[in-house]
Amino acid sequence: MANKGKRYQEAAALIEKGKAYPIEEAVALVKKTSNVKFDASVDVVFKLGLDTRHADQQLRGAIVLPHGTGKTKKVLVITQGAKVEEAKAAGADVVGGKEILEDIQKGWLDFEVMIATPDMMAELGKLGRILGPKGLMPNPKTGTVTMDVAKAVQETKAGKVTYRTDKEGNVHLPIGRVSFDDAKLVENFNTIYDLIVRLKPTSAKGTYIKNIAVSSTMGPAIKVQTTK
Repeated sequence: MANKGKRYQEAAALIEKGKAYPIEEAVALVKKTSNVKFDASVDVVFKLGLDTRHADQQLRGAIVLPHGTGKTKKVLVITQGAKVEEAKAAGADVVGGKEILEDIQKGWLDFEVMIATPDMMAELGKLGRILGPKGLMPNPKTGTVTMDVAKAVQETKAGKVTYRTDKEGNVHLPIGRVSFDDAKLVENFNTIYDLIVRLKPTSAKGTYIKNIAVSSTMGPAIKVQTTK
């Protein structure tokens, strides 16, 4: 902690070292220890006892949080025909076909989520080297490759978040903003917690949920009890 700033150290001092808090207390502490001047994001990290070298222990998907994340994402829909108007009516920020893909090839990436209809994936596959490393490639597992573009756009705008285990078996997700009511942050957390529990692979051995921590942007991590 010696390399951390004074304000960070003062915030960290409010947290009992080694203690795992009930989520209600952890959320209150996240707010108390957030000392930035903007409306900080509140994030949760689950450390899971998974061996991600095995495909069946790699978790990936998407979930709509009941209270959203406090941020509206810029959505691009790649489609054609009648689906173009459907996407626009649903609130997509940018809608197009091959002409948009040409712009992306030239370096345009002014969007945060890409949704595509299945008939466009052959063309999109050519941009894998550009979209893949940035996590922008549509995927059926996250609901971003679909014929129901209206639903996909609406869910994304309403607070849909994607999750994926990293190499160490961690899942990192936002649960809202410091300005949210405590109850909304708790409900968003519980929605994710229940999902993680349901997703436990049958092949997973030992302790499944090893550790949970919540924190605000630039704030200290607060351990959360692994059982509700």
